[in-house]
Amino acid sequence: MQKDCFDLLGVKVADTNMDIACATVERWLKEGGKRYICVAPVSTIVDAQFDNAYRTIINNADMVTPDGVPLVWCGRLAGHEGLGRVSGADFMARLFTISEQKGYRHYFYGGMPETLEKLKEELAQKHPDLKIAGCYAPPFRKSGDMEDNEVLERINALKPDFVWIGLGSPKQDVWMANHRHLLDVPIIAGVGAAFDFLAGVKPRAPQWMRSIGLEWFFRLCCEPRRLWKRYLVGNSIFIFLLVKQLIVPKKNV
Repeated sequence: MQKDCFDLLGVKVADTNMDIACATVERWLKEGGKRYICVAPVSTIVDAQFDNAYRTIINNADMVTPDGVPLVWCGRLAGHEGLGRVSGADFMARLFTISEQKGYRHYFYGGMPETLEKLKEELAQKHPDLKIAGCYAPPFRKSGDMEDNEVLERINALKPDFVWIGLGSPKQDVWMANHRHLLDVPIIAGVGAAFDFLAGVKPRAPQWMRSIGLEWFFRLCCEPRRLWKRYLVGNSIFIFLLVKQLIVPKKNV
């Protein structure tokens, strides 16, 4: 469980940035052990407010990275000046660069078969020395369903250093918590739509929009039917809960 963190509406978010997160992961690889990482946007914080079991899963992670500029703003206001955004796609890309030099092996679990094929093609061009141990696009399952032992044994036999989970939250976080003890892999991390972005299947917001916290708006414009509830409703709930947290204690004084 992570030690250096700050509390955001009951969720323990790591006091980290991209450099620190990557250095931490490399230290873990040297130390050994089994760890899982949750990449947390605003939607994760909101979902955790209404599901105690899910909040426990997030808080039991070895690292919860701040994926989302609003989380970074909240952390910096709380005094964590070195906090920086660590999104799934950027985290993976940085570690791929490091892995080309260090020889770390990667496995991809989630997404569609065609997405995984395009991801491998893109990585072969951008990171030609990257070692890809394997990949698997699972059939649709309900959140909480267990993976077949044959698939888990296959992953273990390939001996990856990283297993990246692209199932979307909260499903990927529940999957990691349920299977962490069954995988002989040092690091597993849930990275949401990162497979789609890195494979070029879905467009990503330009850097200027990401830097000012508007990536959610770009994604909403691209997929309004699928994402309207997550962003329009979820973001409103997040703001309401933050304001409530600031105001209610003052009324009780």
